Amino acid sequence: MEKLMFVAIAFIIVYVLLYRRNKGEKFSAYVTEQIGALYDKYAPYSFKEVRSKIKELGQEYTTKQYALQVAIFGVGFSVLGYLYFYNIITALIYGAIAICFVPYLAYLRCKRIYSEFIFEQIQVYTTNVIMEFATTQAFVKSLEGVYASGVLEDPVKSDVKVMIDMSYANGTIDAALEYMNSKYDYFIVRNMHQIFLQITNEGSRDAGESLENMSQDIDMLVESVYRDRIDRAAFYKKFVQFGIVLYLMVMLVQFILGVPTYIESLKELYMVVLLHIIVIINTCFLISGTKFYNENVGAE
Repeated sequence: MEKLMFVAIAFIIVYVLLYRRNKGEKFSAYVTEQIGALYDKYAPYSFKEVRSKIKELGQEYTTKQYALQVAIFGVGFSVLGYLYFYNIITALIYGAIAICFVPYLAYLRCKRIYSEFIFEQIQVYTTNVIMEFATTQAFVKSLEGVYASGVLEDPVKSDVKVMIDMSYANGTIDAALEYMNSKYDYFIVRNMHQIFLQITNEGSRDAGESLENMSQDIDMLVESVYRDRIDRAAFYKKFVQFGIVLYLMVMLVQFILGVPTYIESLKELYMVVLLHIIVIINTCFLISGTKFYNENVGAE
């Protein structure tokens, strides 16, 4: 009877999803709009800026992509919960909890994309300032040249403008360099600024060689970062596959014991608690790996 109920509920869910896809776009758009409004009201301001930039870059998930994630997580964990406990209510609870993780995963993804974008902008900033200096022989003039060239995007572009204004207002570049160092804590930024500070304050004669070496260091760093991204993506794919296999290990137990014997064992409280613990541990394992994959990407 429980299996029949499960099949019936799954059929209803699929039917509703297909119906909404074909005839309920307005309803879907309304729900998405309300969720977005709720998010905008309570999300941290800093992350609102990050998400806004992701939308500007055209890398925000569409409504259909979010709906697909919700369907996969909801149906997948409902099925998983049923296969673990053979209980409809428990299965639906697991599906609902899994859906709650979708916004968090979207948050991690946005942070990763934004981190990659900022690193690319920093690479453009440092490389072009060095190139401009070869012509202008003045740090502030180099900043102005890079700012006017249009190669930078906000927020880095706006921060370069702040540096220019601070340099003219203070008569020195010290405060401007410290401002940029605090906003973008990359060693290529700090090293380049230190070289320009020495040039400005001490009139270093071997500036050309130092800046050339700096430019080569930037190229090597960029190459290593992009290689690391590829390696991390490949590792994460295998990591997720391994995590899914861990979830399905209970199927091996059922195969060894036999499904009737397994279902009979679920009458014992300790067995149910143990299975819940296994699911929680596996979930924490996957989430921690996903968090690691999406954090500090593009950093040095």
